[in-house]
Amino acid sequence: MTRITAGPGHSSRVTGVETGAGDGEMIAGVQELIADLSPDNAALLTAFHRIQHQYGYVPRETIPVLAAKFRTTPAMLYGALDFYSEIRTSPPAETTVQWCSGPACLLKGSVNIRRALESILGCEMDGNSEDGRFGLRLIQCDGTCHLAPLVRLDGTYVGPLTVSDAVKFARELKGEPAVAEGEATSTAEEPEEEGEA
Repeated sequence: MTRITAGPGHSSRVTGVETGAGDGEMIAGVQELIADLSPDNAALLTAFHRIQHQYGYVPRETIPVLAAKFRTTPAMLYGALDFYSEIRTSPPAETTVQWCSGPACLLKGSVNIRRALESILGCEMDGNSEDGRFGLRLIQCDGTCHLAPLVRLDGTYVGPLTVSDAVKFARELKGEPAVAEGEATSTAEEPEEEGEA
């Protein structure tokens, strides 16, 4: 019979901290980061932000430390982590593209732009490519609707985009030619010179 488990086991709401090889330094660092926080749930988001700022994400190994500090279960922490889309539970990609899901972007076809980015970058929304080079993250509308549909890269807005623009953008990020070999190219963009038939 196969046994399915979700995360580290625990026998009570307040868990002890078990460290693996190399985790001791991280555990000590996290304990120091959250030492001044109140054990009520109001400070939990602050703890997540501090850990992510320090490590780039909230490592799985920190969950028992947080559960003990906030007197809760790992399951409750995973639920909170899942709720806050800005908190990562895996290391960030080398290059992260942020896709806007705001109403203006959605009305102008951003779902198809998302699909193109997922396909070319090789990652699903809120995930990373297998090699860790690219990540695709959801962002909410921040009032740049005149650029809809858009994505954001390193704080720079790219838009308005068409699906074709998104394909070109993703291929350029990967260092690939904008048009893959064997794909048809449009000659409408290049005017014929006079005298040519």
